[in-house]
Amino acid sequence: MFATIEDKQALSLEVFLALPETKPAREYYHGIVTQKPMPKGKHSILQFELASAINQQTKPQKLAYALPELRCTFAERSIVPDIAVIRWENLPRDIDGEMADQFLRYPDWIIEIMSPEQSVTLGMEKIIFCLQQGTELGW
Repeated sequence: MFATIEDKQALSLEVFLALPETKPAREYYHGIVTQKPMPKGKHSILQFELASAINQQTKPQKLAYALPELRCTFAERSIVPDIAVIRWENLPRDIDGEMADQFLRYPDWIIEIMSPEQSVTLGMEKIIFCLQQGTELGW
């Protein structure tokens, strides 16, 4: 289950983004901050192998890039999918043409690997929200 930061005042997205990153990552939705559970062995292996398999098929042709634990901030939310797949043309670039550090859009694909201690309802809500924003595929 997700842990919630207990605070009487809701945080703004700007205040949340100014907080230091944590491990495991925290996510933000309309003033509510939740923390993902710490991934365990099976989860980590599946995440690594799936991202690697996607990248083997998409990266050489510059079609897409699968990025594990990438913070995506959009539509008053800041989420960290287990794997975010971004189409090559949607990868944000900095002034040097390299991949930018901030992703201010929804992922083209979102992959959530559900652990036994995670809320399936919250995981599905995150996927559905992304699909409503323009994400093409959610697993």
